[in-house]
Amino acid sequence: MSGILEGKRILITGVLMESSIAFHAAKLAQEQGAEIILTAWPRPTLTERIAKKLPKPENVKVLELDVSNDEHLARLEGQVREHLGDRLDGIVHSIGFAPQDALGGNFLNTPFESVATAMHVSAFSLKSLTMALLPLMSEGGSVVGLTFDAKFAWPQYDWMGPAKAALEATSRYMARDLGKQNIRCNLISAGPLGSMAAKSIPGFGELASVWDSRSPLEWELSDPEPAGRGIVALLSDWFPKTTGEIIHVDGGLHAIGA
Repeated sequence: MSGILEGKRILITGVLMESSIAFHAAKLAQEQGAEIILTAWPRPTLTERIAKKLPKPENVKVLELDVSNDEHLARLEGQVREHLGDRLDGIVHSIGFAPQDALGGNFLNTPFESVATAMHVSAFSLKSLTMALLPLMSEGGSVVGLTFDAKFAWPQYDWMGPAKAALEATSRYMARDLGKQNIRCNLISAGPLGSMAAKSIPGFGELASVWDSRSPLEWELSDPEPAGRGIVALLSDWFPKTTGEIIHVDGGLHAIGA
């Protein structure tokens, strides 16, 4: 029996550790029949080492990509063509960054330069990455990003909250403008996980502890696979008419008031 991504070609960003959602999306994508290519910044060699733990490591190329660098974006299409051919079926945007002074309770004192960096890397890059690869998606496809429910103000999360709100809005506008090309744009809103990105947030434990008392389904900080499964499902043809959507993979906490 073939997998739900059989024959598809997918570019995946953000594979930094085995604990990252992007790693599990890549692993599941391969298991479901996809051919994948990875991007990494600022240490492609780290991602190359992690990629060796995928089911088919011999088939995985890692490209250096800083999504805030116009030169990197300009060369990306050619690099992907070289390794995957003239068609791309899906993009996984698993990128988020804010300087330390934009996190950890410093919201009212964060300078605009740090806010601008968070917005550029965490939100605008969804558009810029997709547009860099758009010529390869002439047959349509699926763009899937990762958010952390931006309806709320979370402890310690500070300017990453507005950055994720901007990401969510960006995805909706992309869904509007790319639908005519049969390109779907959706987000997975995952619960907290013990990833490298999470560890960069001061006081992350305080934020994550909310799930211990409020999540209807038991939530495991050490298990990124449910979010990875959500990504793979949205990359597949099983959601052919779903776009502009945010799918919550958070144990149901988003539905609970207190």
